[in-house]
Amino acid sequence: MSVKHSLLALLERGPAYGYQLRAAFESATGNTWPLNIGQVYTTLNRLERDELVEAMPENDSGQRPYRITEAGRRQVAGWFSSPVQAADRPRDELTIKLALAVTTPGVDVADVVQRQRSATLRLLQEFTRLKAAEDHAELAWQLVLESMIFRAEAEIRWLDHTEAVVARADLPAPSPFGTGDVPNAADSADRERTPVEFLEEKR
Repeated sequence: MSVKHSLLALLERGPAYGYQLRAAFESATGNTWPLNIGQVYTTLNRLERDELVEAMPENDSGQRPYRITEAGRRQVAGWFSSPVQAADRPRDELTIKLALAVTTPGVDVADVVQRQRSATLRLLQEFTRLKAAEDHAELAWQLVLESMIFRAEAEIRWLDHTEAVVARADLPAPSPFGTGDVPNAADSADRERTPVEFLEEKR
């Protein structure tokens, strides 16, 4: 995710200060990618340094709005007109995990696949429920939610494919990790919240 270009795009609507930009970004994305206010102001400082935005005088509340410059407009126009490259996206932890699973002795790859597929299916069901419950949602949020649905569907198809490939491969039988079972992260009390849990808290 490019915070820099997202803030520039929001400033195309008109001058705004940090908290307004954060609120506008989170509203447009359905709170899927929350921004830390410190990150917003750090990015604004860099944009000002690069002459892509300029600070305006403080308002009556002591807040300093920013406005986009012509150079900033050219920058964000170029962003919208350029496709996102695969190298610009974060590393896919699931792909890395499975690539390592098939080369690490003692790992039950089929179990790893099954656990992930069950989790992704639950997530897909929740996304689908949210979509049905929000037929009249803002267009921006609708697009974000549908993107998450399509990604979950694609992940399930890829997991099905991976399971079939692994079944045909001549992998050694898994052996236990140490003296106990492999811990299930989903059972941990301090596990990370799923995207749906985060959205439910925010909406």
